[in-house]
Amino acid sequence: METIKELFKIGHGPSSSHTMGPQRAASIFKEKNPNAYKVIITLYGSLAATGKGHLTDKILIETFYPIQCELIWKPVSFLTLHPNGLDFEAYDIDNNLIDKWRVYSVGGGSIKDDENFLTPPDSPYSMSTMNELLRWCDEEGRTFWEYVELSEGKDIWDFLKQIWTIMKEAIAEGLEQEGVLPGTLKVARKASTYYVKANNVGLVFGQIGLAFAYALAVSEQNASGGKVVTAPTCGSCGVLPAVLMFLQKQYNFSDKRILNALATAGLIGNLIKTNASISGAEVGCQGEIGTACAMAAGAAIQLLGGSPAQIEYAAEMGLEHHLGLTCDPIGGYVQIPCIERNAVAAARALECASYSMFSDGKHRIPFDTVVETMNITGRDLQASYRETSTGGLAKEWSKILRF
Repeated sequence: METIKELFKIGHGPSSSHTMGPQRAASIFKEKNPNAYKVIITLYGSLAATGKGHLTDKILIETFYPIQCELIWKPVSFLTLHPNGLDFEAYDIDNNLIDKWRVYSVGGGSIKDDENFLTPPDSPYSMSTMNELLRWCDEEGRTFWEYVELSEGKDIWDFLKQIWTIMKEAIAEGLEQEGVLPGTLKVARKASTYYVKANNVGLVFGQIGLAFAYALAVSEQNASGGKVVTAPTCGSCGVLPAVLMFLQKQYNFSDKRILNALATAGLIGNLIKTNASISGAEVGCQGEIGTACAMAAGAAIQLLGGSPAQIEYAAEMGLEHHLGLTCDPIGGYVQIPCIERNAVAAARALECASYSMFSDGKHRIPFDTVVETMNITGRDLQASYRETSTGGLAKEWSKILRF
């Protein structure tokens, strides 16, 4: 497993795979070819199908400026290794090809090329399954966040402190914003009104409303190109910070305990990323929202003093009950149904945590089995249900919405 520094990335939305990944690749290629006169970029599969709605073209042109940038879109052409592929070609002023590079945006802002695609990443961790981790926790009398510290080193806390700061800023800024999100869908921001209503309602509905408001705040910031943290992706970035903020406000948890929970969440996300995928283009939204829900549910149990077995159970439920969830963003925007899914998944993560806390942590289906099932299910999904915006709600949106 990679360091969790590769899972939690700070960047601008709306998409880790369609915005952050391509920007990262473009920056590398530009640095390698600073004297290029022109760059031609060919986008394949999901990147081409939903790239304009995800602002892929905008970020590529901005990154290469002042170099001329020409984009070629091939939405029905899928490269073998990954649905999110790009070809970069650099030309001199005489139109001679001077360099080329094929790269893949594999989710969560990470990129790989043909040379390193199948090469395992450097790993600070000796274990890569939940079953191994549970056995270690039982034998050593420790919990997940302690394993992260032992594996990553104590400097991981400075990194997670920065991650939590950006998450809190995204919530605070998102709660203050009003108006309409960018794009043709004309989706109104709702976080601020949900927050006001939640504080006035009280009791159960008020509490749920606060969780909704925090998730909406971050997701709306992401949809407008604001700064967020991939958790594990931009499209699912609202779930984990919403749950952590909600519990901190409810129980007055210290930031130190929040960081422990973040480490636990990162470990859970890493397990899914390593043994399946967090890319909507590969496995559908179950890999994004499902993983985010699992991470948040496990983090909640960590905060509430649950056992490693209860953490595993909560994470298992968070992923299990999103199995088969398709990725079908309307118009290619990370707005409908993405924003609402963050809010609902935050509430579901709290429900999974609550359910697990009432249990002794024993259950029939292991977390590792659900991860494997999610991966198989995602690969079985038709391409139209994996972030291409050619199936599901994305296909039927004109019948659902009336402008």
